[in-house]
Amino acid sequence: MLIHKDMKMAEVIHLNHHLLHLINRFGIQLGFGEKTVEDVCDDYDVPLLFFLEIVNTFHDPSYFPVSNMLQFKAGMLVDYLQKTHQYYLEFKIPELESYIKRLLSDDSMEPEIKQLLSDFFQQYKTELTTHINKEEQAVYPYVRALEHFIDTNNDKAEFIQRLKDYSIHDYEEDHDDVESKLFDLKNIIIKYIPKPKDSRILNVILHELFELEKDLNNHAHIEDLILVPIVEKMEKELMTRSDNSLI
Repeated sequence: MLIHKDMKMAEVIHLNHHLLHLINRFGIQLGFGEKTVEDVCDDYDVPLLFFLEIVNTFHDPSYFPVSNMLQFKAGMLVDYLQKTHQYYLEFKIPELESYIKRLLSDDSMEPEIKQLLSDFFQQYKTELTTHINKEEQAVYPYVRALEHFIDTNNDKAEFIQRLKDYSIHDYEEDHDDVESKLFDLKNIIIKYIPKPKDSRILNVILHELFELEKDLNNHAHIEDLILVPIVEKMEKELMTRSDNSLI
């Protein structure tokens, strides 16, 4: 069952409470009463079609309408992706870190196991943060500048040179894979952590890691299958304009 504009937003949460953190990324907060999805999007000035496509891709793993999503503006996608980065860095990773510190405070665990888990988590945190910073500092500003040029046709010579120095193709080749280290971290917890005094904390950590993995996979699909093709199309348009200007 896909989420549609006439559903009450409260029903969306009851249908899939895992969507709550995603809905929050659009600035939407609880307390929407009996309002529909369309009403709430209007209240928060959120593009309805974009909201529905993003929410449904998370809600139903088999739903990923590439052709529909390729119609969105690159800047709109970047806004959403940056809010997702903010969620990872300011909430999800610190939350995971607090759980792991709680686990490591268990004095019944072997020091070697504690060190292994701590090292793996810090390595993963560093790799994910480095990946996000690369996108925030290089990729997304480039995408915004390219879209601005396409819309205004200003600073052509300067941007043509910038395109020669960097293109979205470089990003595709540089797109770090953070999935393997996350898998290793889960495996350590599943296979090698002996039973702590409070075994529930292991379940909590694993649950949060699986949730993060699902979120990251969807995030990567939006980047690779939607944002990259949109930017490639803009780059081709830029080069076509450049070639035509020389005729």
